[in-house]
This record gives sequence, structure tokens and C-alpha cells, in this order.
Amino acid sequence: MKTLAEFKKFILKGNVIDLSTGVIIGAAFTGIVTAFTKGIVEPLLALAGGGPQPKLTIPIMKKLVDVTEKNAAGQEVIHTVNKLIELDIGGIIGAVVSFLITSAVVFFVIIKPMNKLVEISNKNASEEKAVAPPIPEDIKLLTEIRDLLKNK
Repeated sequence: MKTLAEFKKFILKGNVIDLSTGVIIGAAFTGIVTAFTKGIVEPLLALAGGGPQPKLTIPIMKKLVDVTEKNAAGQEVIHTVNKLIELDIGGIIGAVVSFLITSAVVFFVIIKPMNKLVEISNKNASEEKAVAPPIPEDIKLLTEIRDLLKNK
């Protein structure tokens, strides 16, 4: 029962709403980041590696592979072909750059303004708490009388 109460508190606290909002915003933002990465970042990376996309690869080994093709008569012919196995560094760089761009935009567009709003809200709340209502004169007088009686 205690776990159920904790779960209810978690749900009602708003973390689930914040999380779901983040997921929705992230999904909607993916299109913008993808377009930016494909339109601007990948061509700049392609300058280093050549080609329309960043084609930075490291060859590992060649492997013989059987490939089935149809000839002009429509018969299947099996050819043995050397296939180059390679690491796709360009794809990794593209994914890292895309992640960094997404993270930076989410931080500066969503997180930073929200932190500032929370800071302003907390500051206003603390200022409201800091201003104590004035103590009435009769309470002050009674407090002084009490203190004098304690000292005697």
C-alpha cells in the first residue's frame, strides 16, 4: 500500500506530465533537427570525406559473398564477389552532431527559460514569505511583560 501511495504522489506531482511533454516536443522537434542535419551539417562533413553524405569509412576486411543474379535469358547465376566490410565513421559523426544540436536547442529553448521562470517564481514566493505581517502593539506589550516575569 505504501508503494501505491508513493506512485499516486508521483503521478499527481507532475513529473509524468513534464516527461510526456518532453517526449512530445522531442518527437516534433526531430523533423527540424533532421532537416538541419541533412541540409547543413552533412554537406559540411561531406567536404571532409567527399560525396553527398559524409562517407568517412575505415575498411576492416574483404569477405567472399555469393550473389545471385539473373542473366539476359532469365536464368539465375551465382557469382562470388569480394565484399568490403568497413566501419562507417561518417554515420557516427552525423549521429553525434545531430544529438548535440538537439541537446543544445532543447537546453537553450526549453530548459534554460523554464529554469529562469522557476527561479523568478521561487524568488517571488520567498519574498512573500520574508515579509512578515507587523506584530500588533498589544502582543509586543504582552511579550515584554512575559519576559520581565521570567527574569524575576
